[in-house]
Amino acid sequence: MTGSNVTPFANTHFILPYGLQLQQTVTGTGLLGSTATGTSLAGGASTVAIPSGISFVYAIVAGAGGGGSNNNGGGGGAGGIAWGWTLATSSCIVGIGAVYGSVSGYSRYGNVIAGNGGYANGNLGASTSGVLGGAGGGSTSGSPGSTNYWGIPFAGATGGTTTSAGISSISGSGAGSTATAVGGSGLAGGGGRAASGGSGFNIATGIATTGGAGSANYGGGGAGIGGNGLDGSGTTGGIGGLGAGGGGSGNGNSGRGGHGLIYLFY
Repeated sequence: MTGSNVTPFANTHFILPYGLQLQQTVTGTGLLGSTATGTSLAGGASTVAIPSGISFVYAIVAGAGGGGSNNNGGGGGAGGIAWGWTLATSSCIVGIGAVYGSVSGYSRYGNVIAGNGGYANGNLGASTSGVLGGAGGGSTSGSPGSTNYWGIPFAGATGGTTTSAGISSISGSGAGSTATAVGGSGLAGGGGRAASGGSGFNIATGIATTGGAGSANYGGGGAGIGGNGLDGSGTTGGIGGLGAGGGGSGNGNSGRGGHGLIYLFY
């Protein structure tokens, strides 16, 4: 119930309570330290300066997107996205996007956590599951995997011989290994396979984001909540957009997943 003194707000977003302003943006930077299969990188611990007297902040948190295939297989899944109120703190973790074969990092501010997107497994079999994020694409269907921050199942991987396009969800999954498959769309999009990455939506500004373009030798990066996915080039897949975009498939070099992102409002 609300009182009669509440002023309606302009519908430029659908999450933020009225009156808050974006005060700080924290992004993941750098490259993955190891490319060994299964290596996980949470990202760098970052610090933020919160003014005195601010006890709670409203955070929108995006994990890093998964990497696309390096052998013309599937695209990477979008990272997880979470939002809500949390106690103010001066420390946070921002995920770093990874290439094929390595696990991208999660992001965290206070008790708001966003996991990584799964990386593609090319033409080698089922793709990897995301942790609170979209699965990567593969030649066969991925396992069901985890749920997102609110208990909603994440976007599963696609079967290369059935539905080739990525599945759309809060975090879109990567395209399957079938030719010219687009990435799944959502708040962040999955990477494409010889086609465009999935589209996204910046929930802090209400502005749509777009996936990068693809061609016969590369897929476009999926859109993130903080930026568009990039086009591929030559035989290299497109990089996922800032804030959870999945990396595009390449025919020689995989597209890196987009870095994580944290928006702080108070």
